[in-house]
Amino acid sequence: MNPIVADNSTRSGASSGSSLGAATHELQGDKLLEGAFADGGLTDEQAYFLDGDGCPPTEQLCRAASALRDLGKGKVVTFSPKVFIPLTHLCRDFCGYCTFRHSPQTAAQLYMTPEEVLAVARAGERLGCTEALFTLGERPEQRYPEARSWLEDKGYSTTLEYLTAMCRLVMEETTLMPHANPGTMSRRELAALQPFNPSMGLMLESASPRLYEPGGPHEFAPSKRPRVRLRTVELAGELGIPFTTGILVGIGETRRERIDAILEIRQLHRAYGHIQEVIVQNFRAKPATPMEDTGHAPSEELLWTVAVARILLGPDVNLQVPPNLSADDYPTYLAAGINDWGGVSPLTIDFVNPEAPWPGLGDLQRHTEEKGFTLRPRLPVYPEYFKGAQSWLPGSLRDKALSLADHEGYVRGGMERYAGRD
Repeated sequence: MNPIVADNSTRSGASSGSSLGAATHELQGDKLLEGAFADGGLTDEQAYFLDGDGCPPTEQLCRAASALRDLGKGKVVTFSPKVFIPLTHLCRDFCGYCTFRHSPQTAAQLYMTPEEVLAVARAGERLGCTEALFTLGERPEQRYPEARSWLEDKGYSTTLEYLTAMCRLVMEETTLMPHANPGTMSRRELAALQPFNPSMGLMLESASPRLYEPGGPHEFAPSKRPRVRLRTVELAGELGIPFTTGILVGIGETRRERIDAILEIRQLHRAYGHIQEVIVQNFRAKPATPMEDTGHAPSEELLWTVAVARILLGPDVNLQVPPNLSADDYPTYLAAGINDWGGVSPLTIDFVNPEAPWPGLGDLQRHTEEKGFTLRPRLPVYPEYFKGAQSWLPGSLRDKALSLADHEGYVRGGMERYAGRD
């Protein structure tokens, strides 16, 4: 066993309850965290000492996480100016916390039409947006004959086939770049979307099988099984697709299970190098859902999780906390090692969390700068995935990304494009 781990596990338990013990505990925490700055970072075994009796205090974790972020990302914090395109609210899954999904009986419409998709994208284009975030329910045609009929009438066999056509439409007719987030996908489905999406995404949410046991939030959501979600992320790596994933904090998982999920993500990134961004997202309880009485994820838990994610993922991975889900204190998470705010829209609401409005871009810039950082708009694909000789993007996608970006890979024109939009 690594001597750092052995020393930590032995001494922290023996010294509990005394001032000498507290000092020893912090000293061991420092020693453990030194490993995060070494080549390879903390081992999986060491990672679990970030929880439990040997865990350094959250403040200490945040200091280490911030130092790692500064080492890899400096003082630049990014966001993606986007429009949110909810292609369909129909979904085969039933999650215990979701208000996004609707049935054919409750949905205002089964699918957005091409004309509606293009209208939203063009409105975003006029406001300086560069990302079209396609979010939709998982394979609704497998549950609802109404969805199958709608698709068949339009000449499509699946929702993912229709999504591919809409991504192509936005790519060819506007300056926006699509970012598809449709749920689990096969290799063939990912490959079909790849020519029209510089990046794609799928939240892992959790790696815990407990959450789909009877009574759990994912009991009736087959696509939320960790193994099938991890397989989608793995297939994206095999295909060389820059990919966004992340975890959801506060849906019944333990701290150890969050570490499990982060390590799963780390393992896939080490294998393929394709995880362009990891989101640490806090659960928000919503009325009229099975989990309405659960309560929002505590800020302390989110802060701890963000810091641990940075420590385990290292200095180079892009780490995000959505600012609209922590409206009262979102600048706090800059002290825990994040370097990105995710997609923020000057036009559309967050359809997954409609009760949580985006901060104004002026507000986002002020709060970011007050913490000593520079705010930069980015494309849905991060600069390191299309700049230089090692571009991950097919030629046409790379050409479009370069046309929208400045010499550093950020959105051309910077924050001046959004002046006065608070």
